[in-house]
Order: sequence, then structure tokens, then C-alpha cells
Amino acid sequence: MTKSKMLLAAAATLALGTAPAMTHAQDKAGAPIKSVLLVHGGFVDGSGWQDVYQILKKDGYKVTIVQNPTNSLADDVAVTKRAIAAADGKVILVGHSYGGVVVSEAGTDPKVAGVVYIAAFAPDKGESVGSLIANPAPGAPVPPILPPKDGYLFLDSGKFAASFAADVRPDIAQFMADSQVPWGVEALAGAVTNPAWRVKPSWYLVASEDKMIPPAAQRQMAARAGAKVQEAAGSHAIYVSKPAVVASIIEEAARGSAK
Repeated sequence: MTKSKMLLAAAATLALGTAPAMTHAQDKAGAPIKSVLLVHGGFVDGSGWQDVYQILKKDGYKVTIVQNPTNSLADDVAVTKRAIAAADGKVILVGHSYGGVVVSEAGTDPKVAGVVYIAAFAPDKGESVGSLIANPAPGAPVPPILPPKDGYLFLDSGKFAASFAADVRPDIAQFMADSQVPWGVEALAGAVTNPAWRVKPSWYLVASEDKMIPPAAQRQMAARAGAKVQEAAGSHAIYVSKPAVVASIIEEAARGSAK
């Protein structure tokens, strides 16, 4: 074999050897995101995500429930970032209620492909839950938050169901009321420095019967964020009462973020 033929053969072998790898890389780049992180809000823990978790798992997603302690925004962001670091590949970051503040701050991480807000706060730079709820619109529902004790907040358990979980099965709503997680005043005051929705694609599910975050405020935040918006009839606990609806927008985000 002449030298020129040997070079041509080597080039052909190299091309054949690398073509499958290149194709695999291209396929991987266009594949839907398969890792999802679910971040809960104030007064509750991650157990409310159970039905959403089950749907996503059945559909082939790798799901992590972030158990943020809700002591302070800094602590909750740190917990969430550890979960992002441990996740397999790119992730979809999902926040409910105050969890929207957490994902707004943590979602600028390079591994986050998209952010989903479920009846959540979507603050801009310098905003916190405290600043966003400071001047409610006339006639807007006022959450039954009790005066702080030792730096933590609770909802009036007798009014919890009507305000937070009106469409949740009564026994489950009562359990949620009786198992409230103390929400730190520091978390309420935690301000976002660089909101993820400014640099990442975002989705927003408006709960049209929410008595905690007025639906009008949800629509306003979603529009400001340029989010892809869906709306469904549901209480603030729509992630508990309508898990299929919530899972659907998360899966839409996973597909959309891969494009």
C-alpha cells in the first residue's frame, strides 16, 4: 500500500470511529432534560410533592425533593445548590410559593436548564417575599399568618385549609395544618440578587383560586419574567390537589429547555 493510500485509509477509519460519537453527542444535546428538583415553600415540607414525584418518576424522570429548612434564604439556596450539584446532568428547577424565591436565587447555576414556578413568588433583584406582600391590592385575600414567635411564622391552623389548601381532601389539609414547618422571618426577608428568570427559560403555573398569593399578582410576576404561562383552577396547594397538571408543565419545561 502506498503512503497516500495508507493516509486515506487512516482518515476513513478515524471518520468512521468518530462519527458515532459525534452523533451520540448531538442526540444527547437535543434530548429532554431528565433531572427534576422540586423545592417546597413556607409552612410545609417536601412531602406534598409525593404525587407529582410519582408521575414524573413513572414518566422516566430522575426526581429530587429538596428539603430546604426555611430558616433563611441563604440556607435554603445552599441546600438547593447541593442538590443541583448532586443531580445527574442538566436539571429543571421547580419552586412552589416561597420556593420560587429559592429557585430564583439558586437557578443561575450552570446546571439549571430551566425554572418552573408553581403558584410561586418570582422576585426581581432586591425583592423578597416581605417586599412583594407589603402592599396588597384592595380586596386581595390576606393570609392568616400569626405574629412571629422566636423568629418564626405559622399560619392559623383553623384557617389553614381555607387559605392554603381549599381544594385538598379535608383530612390531608388538616394534616398539613397540624404539621406546619416553622417559616423563618429571615427567609421572608431574604432578597434575591440575580433572578434566574432573567437568564434562564421559565414557566409559570397560575393557581386561579389561590388565597395566599393573589392570582393577579401571580400573572403579573409571570408576565414580568417572560415565562410561558399556564393557568388552572386550584388553591395555593395546587401541587397537592392537581399533581397531573403540575407534572405536565414540568415535563413541558424539560422538553422546552432542551431545544
